Order: sequence, then structure tokens, then C-alpha cells
Amino acid sequence: MKRLGCGESSGHGKTSGKGHKGQKARSGGSIRLGFEGGQMPLIRRLPKRGFNNAAFHKRYAIVNLDDLNAFKAGTAVNEQLLRESKLVRGDFVGIKILGDGELKHGLKVEADKVSAAAREKIEKAGGTITLREKAERPHAAAASGSFAGEASWRSCVRGDTEEKVVQEDLGQGEKKASRKS
Repeated sequence: MKRLGCGESSGHGKTSGKGHKGQKARSGGSIRLGFEGGQMPLIRRLPKRGFNNAAFHKRYAIVNLDDLNAFKAGTAVNEQLLRESKLVRGDFVGIKILGDGELKHGLKVEADKVSAAAREKIEKAGGTITLREKAERPHAAAASGSFAGEASWRSCVRGDTEEKVVQEDLGQGEKKASRKS
């Protein structure tokens, strides 16, 4: 450990190894990573090309079978229990059970994904595995065109009468539909 500022005879006295003056010599004076003194930083000088799929990557919380041995036999292991026991933390899309280690007793495991080895070991130990169902995305119904009030919305956009749009929705076609004069 350096004994800073304890006299010049200590070898680290006077300026305490910070040199003379300048931003980095001041207390609290630090420069962020990648700062080049106001010059255009390298990361901004280089061209950016292509597409990066990292923003759309789905991250799963990984739980190995060795970790599940902490629970008593017959326990229903789900995301809430794993969070309370601090086996998983942070943001993730779901939980994936991997087959690293041996399961000593049967558990009722609820997860989003399970490896083949983990499934085999859980069932061999007398436990059960349940895959959680994926929740339907809220915008999927809107994309299919089945949301409430679609007929009135289309009539306003096209300037048609309600009667025509309702008949189209019922599959009667435009031949029987009355037009607004």
C-alpha cells in the first residue's frame, strides 16, 4: 500500500504520484473511458455497418440440477421460489433447467425450457417437469385485425356507411352493400 502525501521522504509525498496540475491531479477529477481530450473518439470515427441482433436476444436464467438439491423432496419449484432463494435474479425472459449434476430427490419443477438430460434426470429421481405456457402477445390480436371497433374504424377511414362495412365483415361482399350517395 502506498502511503500518499506523508512528506517528501516517504517517496510519495508532495503531489502524491499525481504529477503537476491538470484535471487528473484534482480531487474528483477523472475522465470517462474512451475520452480523447475532445478529439472525436475512435468509436465515433469508425464506420458502422450491418445489423446487430443483440438487442433482440432472449436471455434465460440458467438453473442446474445441483442447485435444485437445496429444496426438500416434493417441493414445487417455480420462478418465485427460485427468486426468493436467490438462485435467479435480474431481468430475463424465462427459466431454463440444465442437467449439470444429479438430483437427489423428486421435485415438481416449473420452467420455460428444459434440456433433455435435465428432463431425464428429474423424471428418474421421481419428480415432474411442467413447461410454462407462453403468454399471448397483446399486439398479436391487433395485427390479425380482430380488435373491437374495427368496422367503425374502417368506415371512418374510407368514408363508408356502417351498413356496408358490417356486411363486408359478415362476408356478404360489396354487391349487396349500399353505398352512400
